[in-house]
Amino acid sequence: MKVILAAAVLALVLAAPATSATALTGTVGPGFNISLTAGGKKVTKLKAGTYTIVVSDKSNIHDFHLTGPGVNKTTSVGGTGSQTWKIKLKAGKYHYQCDPHASFMKGDFTVS
Repeated sequence: MKVILAAAVLALVLAAPATSATALTGTVGPGFNISLTAGGKKVTKLKAGTYTIVVSDKSNIHDFHLTGPGVNKTTSVGGTGSQTWKIKLKAGKYHYQCDPHASFMKGDFTVS
């Protein structure tokens, strides 16, 4: 009986889905604001790994453009709405900006 129970528990553990990617939130607009947050706090440092970023583009005069080692993702200027990106972040420096307003709508974070 114990062997059957142990086998059943092992089967459930092996069948469980892998840990989901860590969630980040990117927001641009509706004013002249851009941010990248995790749990409501501004992202400045992250561990290398796979992340899901939900980008909310709230203005048709902005975009959200994320660049870094192996990453170059952007929403469109002129478009609005939400996009979900699954990305793998490697060690290095990352930058996000609104391309039309890059001189003041921008942010940076590092991945280790």
